[in-house]
Amino acid sequence: MLIYLIAGEPSGDMLGARLMRALKEQAPEAEFAGIGGENMEKEGLSSLFDISDLAVMGLAEVIPSIPKILGHIRRTVADIAAKKPDAVITIDSWSFSERIHKALRRQKIATLQMHYVAPQVWAWKKGRAKTMHKYIDRLLTLFPNEPAYFTPHHLATDCVGHPVVENPLLAGAGEDFHAEHGVPADKRLVLILPGSRHNEVSRLLPAFLDSAALLAEQYPDLYFVLPTVKTVEQRVRRMLEAHKGVRVEVLTTQAERYAAAKAAAAAMAASGTVSLELAIMKVPHLIAYRVAPLTAWLARHLLKIRSVNLPNIILNKTVVPELLQEDCNPARIAEVMGRFLAQTDEGRQTCAAFRSEMDELCRLLGVGSVTPSRKAAEIILREIKKRRNGQGGQSAPDNAGETPQ
Repeated sequence: MLIYLIAGEPSGDMLGARLMRALKEQAPEAEFAGIGGENMEKEGLSSLFDISDLAVMGLAEVIPSIPKILGHIRRTVADIAAKKPDAVITIDSWSFSERIHKALRRQKIATLQMHYVAPQVWAWKKGRAKTMHKYIDRLLTLFPNEPAYFTPHHLATDCVGHPVVENPLLAGAGEDFHAEHGVPADKRLVLILPGSRHNEVSRLLPAFLDSAALLAEQYPDLYFVLPTVKTVEQRVRRMLEAHKGVRVEVLTTQAERYAAAKAAAAAMAASGTVSLELAIMKVPHLIAYRVAPLTAWLARHLLKIRSVNLPNIILNKTVVPELLQEDCNPARIAEVMGRFLAQTDEGRQTCAAFRSEMDELCRLLGVGSVTPSRKAAEIILREIKKRRNGQGGQSAPDNAGETPQ
C-alpha cells in the first residue's frame, strides 16, 4: 500500500507526521511518498523537495515565487503519475493542493484523492465549498462546524478533530526546564514565537525583540527563549546576532519547545496553530501578525470574521489579544504583554481569567477523546479498501448532520 502525502508548510508537516504514525499503527504494510518537512521525514518520508519553497503567505509575497511553485506542481504530478499510489492525501495549503488535485483529474490519473484540513470558507471565499467535490473524493476537517459547509455541495466530509489536542508533549511538565538549561529559579520565562516561515520571521522578529528589550527594562526577572524550526533557524540566529538588545536562548527541538512553554509565564506568537497549542497549555499569550500593505488591504476587504486567531474563533470572543499590522509594534506588544506579566492583583486576575477561558476551549476541542489522527487514518484506510474492492461512490460522512455554529 503506497500513500502519497503532501504537506506544504510546517504546520501541515506536524499533522502529516501524526497521521503517518496512526496509519502505520493500523496498516504496518503502508509505505509513503510525497512532500513534507522534518517531522514527516522522521516518520520515514523522503520529501520530493524542500517545503520551505511553498511556505509563503500573502499576495505580494507569493507573486515572486509563482514560477518556482508552478514547477513544483508539475514535478509533483509527474511523480504521482509514475508512482501510482493507492491514495493522494493533501494536507492544508489548499491553494497548492487544489492545483495538484485539478491536474490529477485532468490527466485522469486513477487514485483516491482526499484533502485533510478544510479551507477556511467560513472566513473568506465561501464559494470554494461549492466546487471542491470536482477535485477530491473526500474531505477531513478539524472543527465540528465545518462539514455543514461542504456536504450540501456533494462532498463527503468528516470532522476528525484538531490533532494539536493529541500532542503528548502538551501534557508534560515544565518544572525541569530551568535546571536543564541553567536558568536561575527566580527568572520567569517568556516565549518568543515569530513563526515558521521566512517572511513571518523577517516581519515579526524585529518587533518581538524590541518589545522584549522594553519588557526586560520593566521586569528584570524575565528570561527569553525562542523555539524555532530547521527551515528558519539560520535566519533567526542571524537576526538575533544583529539585534543584541536582549539575551535570547534559541531552542531547536520539539521537547525543548514544549517544556519551555509549560514553564512559561507568557508568550508572544505569530498567528497560527502555535496559538492553539499555547491555549491548550493555558499559557497567557498574545498573537501578532504583519503582512505587506496590499495583502492587509485585501484581507480587510475580503475576510468575513472578527478574529484571525483560532482560539478566539472557536470561543466566539476575543480572549487572546490580536495585534495586527499597525498594532504589531514594540510598544504595543510590550504594553499587552505587561498585562500578563505584572506581578499585581490585576495581573494575576488577568492570567486566571485567561486560563479559565482556555478550560472551555479544551472542552470544545474534545481534549482527551479519541485522537484525531487515528480517526483520520481509519477513514483513509477504509476508503482505500473500498476502492481496492471496486466499491465506487462515497459513503455517508460520520457527521454530515452537523450545522455551523
